[in-house]
Amino acid sequence: MDVEAVDVEAVEVEPADAEPAGRGLPVPLDAFVGRERELTRLRSLLRSARLLTLTGPGGTGKTRLAVELAGGLRGGRTGRAQLVELDGLAEGAQLPQHVAAALGVRERGGRVGVAALVHALTARNTLLVLDSCEHLAAASARLAADLLARCPRLRILATSREPLRVPGEVVFRVGELSLPPVTDDHDPAALLRSEAVRLFLERARSCDPGFDPAPGDLRTVAEICRRLDGLPLAVELAAGRAGSLPPAGILRGLDDQLSLLTGGSRTGPGRHRELAATIDWSHRLLDPSERAVFRRLSVLGGGFDAAGATAVCVDGPGEHEGGEPAGVRREQVLPVVCALEAKSLVVRVRGDAPGAERFRQLGAVRSYGLDRLAEAGELAGTWDRALDWLARQAAGGLAGPVFPDTAELPLGGEQENLAAAVSRAAALRGDGRRLPLAVALARSRYQQEQLTVARDLLAGALRDAPAGSPERGAALALAARSACQQADPAAALALAEDAVAVERARRHPAGLANALDALAAAHLCRGEFSAAVAVFTECLDVVRGLGRPLDLALCRHHLAWALLQLGRTGRAARLMAECLPVLSAGAPPGQLAAALHTAGAVELARGDTDAAGRRFAEVLRTAPDGESLHALYPVEGLAVVAAERGEAERALRLYAAAAAARRRIDTEPEAHWRAQVEAAVARAGERLRPSVADAALAAGRRLRGTRLVAHALGGPPDAGERADRTGAAVHRPLTGRESAVARLVAEGMTNQQIAAHLGLARSTVASHLDRIRDKLGVRSRTQIAVRVAGGPERH
Repeated sequence: MDVEAVDVEAVEVEPADAEPAGRGLPVPLDAFVGRERELTRLRSLLRSARLLTLTGPGGTGKTRLAVELAGGLRGGRTGRAQLVELDGLAEGAQLPQHVAAALGVRERGGRVGVAALVHALTARNTLLVLDSCEHLAAASARLAADLLARCPRLRILATSREPLRVPGEVVFRVGELSLPPVTDDHDPAALLRSEAVRLFLERARSCDPGFDPAPGDLRTVAEICRRLDGLPLAVELAAGRAGSLPPAGILRGLDDQLSLLTGGSRTGPGRHRELAATIDWSHRLLDPSERAVFRRLSVLGGGFDAAGATAVCVDGPGEHEGGEPAGVRREQVLPVVCALEAKSLVVRVRGDAPGAERFRQLGAVRSYGLDRLAEAGELAGTWDRALDWLARQAAGGLAGPVFPDTAELPLGGEQENLAAAVSRAAALRGDGRRLPLAVALARSRYQQEQLTVARDLLAGALRDAPAGSPERGAALALAARSACQQADPAAALALAEDAVAVERARRHPAGLANALDALAAAHLCRGEFSAAVAVFTECLDVVRGLGRPLDLALCRHHLAWALLQLGRTGRAARLMAECLPVLSAGAPPGQLAAALHTAGAVELARGDTDAAGRRFAEVLRTAPDGESLHALYPVEGLAVVAAERGEAERALRLYAAAAAARRRIDTEPEAHWRAQVEAAVARAGERLRPSVADAALAAGRRLRGTRLVAHALGGPPDAGERADRTGAAVHRPLTGRESAVARLVAEGMTNQQIAAHLGLARSTVASHLDRIRDKLGVRSRTQIAVRVAGGPERH
């Protein structure tokens, strides 16, 4: 039987239960006020328009309106809608890669940039929200036109200060909030019908829960909103003063500032005047330390936590404001940031881990802060502190694990700031911080499989790096691994050999081990298995002297895989027996899944199909959904096990399911493994009548998600389907991601904590919990915890 004839073209691109790509939509931390009529109109427009652009000046609330609109759509909060923020991106040429990284689209199958996006989005019902397109209008227009022409199920919702001018674009101008009527009737109910007044009250109560205006104060609030033309950002900034000033004081301050900005004239361009006046007035009311912190934070366009704020805000030598020391001390920074939040000059956003607070400045406020920073003569010094802090963090990552390119990133939440820092260091020419910063950013892009961007970052930084830079070897090793992933074996070998030479000259054992591992990977990429074994063996000798058990276990696994390719299964088995306990105790899920697969492959090669089957099944029970690449290997391994046991139909079903999944995610197995799987499946197919074999392949192509896992773990092909249909007590197995969520529920985590821990949106966690309840047949979190612990359920 010719397994190449397996038809995977008919398979839908996206599994029905696939984890949504990207991070979805942010979950707002404050209430959305008003805009009911606009939302109704926009929903209607979005049903017919494939490109809908919300336009208007800064401060009108375009972003918040777009997120509210997208989140209200069916599936909007569970992955159908994806937000991509563009305000931190400086170069239009990088827009396709930026969008791909935000959506979790990886470079596979030779597809890069727009081609990768088209392949990922062509069969998905997706609403792509492109936020803040105005500074990249031409690039945004080109990308939108290209994607819409080639992805028939895609819609784009853009926000911009100007239209994108793409054929078919529908433009919706976002105006100010509704204002109270100017009449002698001061009925509170009439005033509260104004969206601007309701927004002021909502935000005022968020900074002063006891804010309860008397009827006279409510009339003053209405006048404040009229003065500000109902511009949402200006209203929020004014309301941020409610904790320290009565409404009458806020109105007087705004009137004074408006008069200053317009020379007493009330006929200037309203929205720009009112917003500028409100920001400037809010700034003037700050004390010197608050003003210093406010303007210095503006270099962190990607947001900041307490550590980042402290790094850029604490006074450097000789810094001052207006001839007087600003006096920003380390212990002042976080309280000042919280005070600025209360005044709406910074906003709080969700961090990436439980309890990790993060903040950012809105675009118009940040632009004002940058102007004040330049005016104070602090722009260069503040950027210098930001680069120093990020470079120190990056260097800490380089000094961590021996094999850092697949380890957890020390700057995982600072990607936008890191990109801006790399650009700043590049502009300084010869700045020694550029290379460690570029390595940290390229490592993130490598893990996202944005390989072209990673290699470009490293190549540019290596050209500019000073001689003897300690990060040169790590940069070359990472570039070699990226070249391997791009099937560029000649470049991979050359880069890895340079990395080894650099680290030998530097006499740095950990750096040498990392470079040797990259060189061995390059030999594997070229099919040079004997050379790979020799290099991995040297790497193992180096790592033994470092006292790093987990790194030693990883090195043993890598060597075992190379030995397996040479048929040296005895030594490979001994190495896996040594490394698996350590990896099981401390390795990330992806590394553990890969090691379990290798252990199963070794057992297959030794003829122990029972042991192999147990190892492959263990991967499926433990690998999270996001490790789908790793999950395909055990499915293929179980297909080989079935073939060796004479279960020919099962072997063909599993093979066809894995082949279809590989086609969907654009990935190919190593040639040696692929040949082994295809040979076993071909032998199985020869034992069946053609009609039976074709039926098995067709059934396999229909398997996906939980049905595939259930069948791979020993159930009938329709196990998951029958459970859905009959509600039988035999529950479908949880996927890896669902198992991870269930374990964290058992540990007492909230949805928000689970989301931060796993890097998911909270809505995605809620969707996982719904599926977990359905599969386990339980109703409460307590019952989930009991089921995870294996105890008796109490109803």
